Amino acid sequence: MAKDKSHKKVLEKLENFVSPYRVTSGKKFKLKNFDPNDTHKISSEDKPQAKELLARGTEWLSALQDKLYAQGKWSVLIIVQAMDAAGKDSTIKHVMSGINPQGCDVHSFKVPTKEELNHSFLWRYASKTPERGRIGIFNRSYYEDVLVVRVHPEQLGTSGIPDELITKNIWDERLEDIANFEKHLIRNGTIVLKFFLNVSPDEQKKRFLERIEKPEKNWKFSSADLKERAHWDEYQKYYEAAIKATATEEAPWYVVPANAKWYTRLIVAAAIAERLGIADIEYPKINDDQRADLKVAYDKLIGESEE
Repeated sequence: MAKDKSHKKVLEKLENFVSPYRVTSGKKFKLKNFDPNDTHKISSEDKPQAKELLARGTEWLSALQDKLYAQGKWSVLIIVQAMDAAGKDSTIKHVMSGINPQGCDVHSFKVPTKEELNHSFLWRYASKTPERGRIGIFNRSYYEDVLVVRVHPEQLGTSGIPDELITKNIWDERLEDIANFEKHLIRNGTIVLKFFLNVSPDEQKKRFLERIEKPEKNWKFSSADLKERAHWDEYQKYYEAAIKATATEEAPWYVVPANAKWYTRLIVAAAIAERLGIADIEYPKINDDQRADLKVAYDKLIGESEE
């Protein structure tokens, strides 16, 4: 696909949108250098154009998914992380709107069960990774175990880990485990894309108030959201640490501005389409014997209609 001139032009256009937010190395990464309000100089008046681009992106994603499923070689794991009210659910809904549900699975991970706690922290996630030909979406993921659990380290006490293994190095060790796990997935044919929807505290406050003020959105709000908001600075610190430790060329992070939802969706769609567009994903090619079989079947079917 990437060799075709028209596709190259599309990829170049997508690259212009995506590259400012892609993180492939943690050496110089600072979360404060990414503006949650950024819209790539696209004003709110240009939203119709952005929606049109999003529509094109979802159409292309649909076509790519069809090839992914038919080829049956690669799988795609999309990880979406964010603070509360950053727009994870709506982004997944809009970006994946053109995807065939039969080839896509979305997993939202809640508080681990007793069975899950009796295994390593990666166990429950490994069993949900997508099989070849499919797209898997993690709405929150194993990164929660170096974010929420790091903000609330008392949760380690319920994990069943031997006390002598809970040292000051545990977070670096877990980040190393995550990086190695993603490397393992990539080496076995899984394309890994990770998105941090970067919302500001002011925008989060605005969305929380909206959830309280609008009856149809009351169900979205929980008092626990405010408790986590009180740890904002800690979460930012640990998100930065996680991205620094696990961003690679093969498994990049995308720190996506999330204050304007329409722009968030555009960037996420563009990033997925670009990554799949440069991968070797095509419909399976048939050999001469298969082509001959098709010719026999075709002639037989045509013959039926002429009888």
